[in-house]
Amino acid sequence: MRYCKKCLFPETKPDLFFDDRGVCSACIAGEQKFKDINWKQRENDFYEIINYYKKKPHETGYDCIVPVSGGKDSTYQAYFMKHVCGLNPLCVCFETTAVTELGQQNLDNISKMGIDVIHFKKNYEVYRKMVVESFRRVGDEMWPNHIGIFTIPVMIAVKFNIPLIIWGENSQQEYGGPLESIHSNILNRRWLEEFGGLLGNRIQDMVGVDGITEKDLTPYIYPSDEEIERVGITGLFLGHYFFWDARKQLEIVKQHGFKVKEDSPIEGTYTNYENLDEKLVGLHDYLKFVKYGFGRATDHAGIDIRNNRLTREEGKKLVMQYDGKYPHYAVSEFITYSGLSKQEIDEVIDSYTNTILFKNEDGKFVRDAEGNLIRNFEIE
Repeated sequence: MRYCKKCLFPETKPDLFFDDRGVCSACIAGEQKFKDINWKQRENDFYEIINYYKKKPHETGYDCIVPVSGGKDSTYQAYFMKHVCGLNPLCVCFETTAVTELGQQNLDNISKMGIDVIHFKKNYEVYRKMVVESFRRVGDEMWPNHIGIFTIPVMIAVKFNIPLIIWGENSQQEYGGPLESIHSNILNRRWLEEFGGLLGNRIQDMVGVDGITEKDLTPYIYPSDEEIERVGITGLFLGHYFFWDARKQLEIVKQHGFKVKEDSPIEGTYTNYENLDEKLVGLHDYLKFVKYGFGRATDHAGIDIRNNRLTREEGKKLVMQYDGKYPHYAVSEFITYSGLSKQEIDEVIDSYTNTILFKNEDGKFVRDAEGNLIRNFEIE
């Protein structure tokens, strides 16, 4: 398996490409952040944009919408727009699948920072049916969440006539993707459909699943082009205009009440500050591992390598220690949530497991004593 010479991304990562040095597109984007981008000019561009949307002192209403989950990034976005830029943001949260106690505390903390929050609580049964169907159909139980986190904030923007939406980092810039997506400063319908993790599935494909009607899917349907144009919706990546450094931003939001997981890292990685809100995230990350041979620890190590906090060798040791471990906690939570048995869940996982990357004998995958897959590849 071919690996990036600078970080630890393998060639199996979708939408990743390598240059003639053997350096991946995520690291190329990282180099550009340090060398080629005039951040002062971009900062000026950003303030020019938001000053256009900012209401006059005597006007009431919201200046922008900030989509939030209660995680470190969206908490920082909310903090930045309120306390650095001086805007009056409206935060909008699409309820996650199975919220953790810590995640709920961090979401509640945003309102304690002096910011209004709309928490959209979805139809539980319709959503649960989509969770189970998308787990089986595309190997991602978080698929309907990927839809809702992008549609609901835009829908609220249309309903409230708030044209400016502030998103966080461009994930294609931070984790690698086509050049067009890496350099994009705008999140719109096209970006969602191409890079939002829909895996070729569309919300219309859920009509008829276990009795789901088109009307049931109202929260997951992106507003029409006519509605977008009428309000003048503009969705900007904050990370396009300011150097995105999650660890530095984490230290800022911790001073404003954000809490991390103190007792241990998150399942599947070595960090304790990301994906704190969702009980099933370990299963989501494990499905990526069985498909492509890398998981969340590789993502985090790559970020730390690109930001000069780890050497490649140090990152490799962390990846070897944390990537690809069977997500016992997340699977147990998914059993409770979905009603599926562990055997049914494991059968679906096996159906998405890459037979080239993992050893199999007589059509069955080989696992160690802890239930972890035995690999056919070495991390170079």
